[in-house]
Amino acid sequence: MRERFELPVELTIYSAAETRAALLAWLERQDLSAAEPVEIGGANIEDVDGAGLQLLGALAQTLSQRGAAWRVSNPSRALREACEVLGSSQWLSSETPAGVRP
Repeated sequence: MRERFELPVELTIYSAAETRAALLAWLERQDLSAAEPVEIGGANIEDVDGAGLQLLGALAQTLSQRGAAWRVSNPSRALREACEVLGSSQWLSSETPAGVRP
């Protein structure tokens, strides 16, 4: 079983480069041939903007090119709303954090 990457509280233009570096380093340690999807934790996100969503889009493309499935588990309300606006709700798992209504 893979370890999960936890996205930071802020997924914005101000943190995108740092998050990208951490995400790529984490991704290099993962066995992408495993059957289960790559899991990204999204419960911590309080602020997300276009740069943060672009980072997730780049991750989606990279993993697709490598033949790996992925999902964002426990997406925060801010992340769910941003993905809905973008039309990228398919990135999110159907799990909802405790105490948060969809």
